[in-house]
Amino acid sequence: MTANSALLLVNPNSRRGKESLPVVRQHLSRAGIVYLELPPENKESPSTAIVRLADQVNSVIVGGGDGSLNSAAKGLLDTGLPLGVLPLGTANDFARTMGLPLDLATAIDVIAKGKTAPIDLGEANGHPFFNVASIGFSADLAMSLTEKAKKRWGKLGYGLVAARLLASSRLFTATLDHDGRTEELRTLQLAVGNGRFYGGGMTVQADATATDGMLDFYSLEVDHWWKLLRLLPSLRKGTHGDWDDVRAFSTKDLTIHTSKPRAVNLDGELKTETPVRFKIRENAVPVFVP
Repeated sequence: MTANSALLLVNPNSRRGKESLPVVRQHLSRAGIVYLELPPENKESPSTAIVRLADQVNSVIVGGGDGSLNSAAKGLLDTGLPLGVLPLGTANDFARTMGLPLDLATAIDVIAKGKTAPIDLGEANGHPFFNVASIGFSADLAMSLTEKAKKRWGKLGYGLVAARLLASSRLFTATLDHDGRTEELRTLQLAVGNGRFYGGGMTVQADATATDGMLDFYSLEVDHWWKLLRLLPSLRKGTHGDWDDVRAFSTKDLTIHTSKPRAVNLDGELKTETPVRFKIRENAVPVFVP
């Protein structure tokens, strides 16, 4: 193994994945990073590949969006290998949370310099996530937003599908157990954040970080979808907790029950369903940072 060797995992289905690969290879070679790639016919999951090849590399570089990072999370947890992020997705919310450059050449320079910082991961029924988990509107959005729409429309795709979904959204009942108390509520959406940004420009909580050892929860308890228009600026800034229609708190451990099973969206991927227990895994993964 060379001093600076990495497993390179670029998601060809991410917004800029396939077209960026030749440029990525160029920049990695220029930066002196020796990289190992999986053959195109390889069908194993990123996490499985990370575990299998852990003794041949000393870092993992993931190119794609937040879903691509999510698919590598378990392998990173199991091996302790540091993560380099190439922001090739639609929204790149985790990169923004960590203050990572969105320019490819600069992002690779960050990895080459070798400085890492440990970050927390959220966990939902044992499934790790980087940014945010959601139940309700955002999970419905993830089900409706196809890869084709993401690649064609980018962030605009989120808005187009979201507008259509909002008009037909209904409140649902959920029960929360956290910090020794139980709460029942009617809500349009529940979110549990580890990082700060999600959903292509929304903010979980204004001063949230992926290193603060806490999960940030909010519930949108609006009775008419059009009230969200009023809330939108606050949702973008992360100050929505100040509104009467929003319940918000921070915790390390939270269980959510719903009357019927509902999908749970983790970093844009539907990975589990309610009932769901959320926990924080502190200092879980080292990430290359500026």
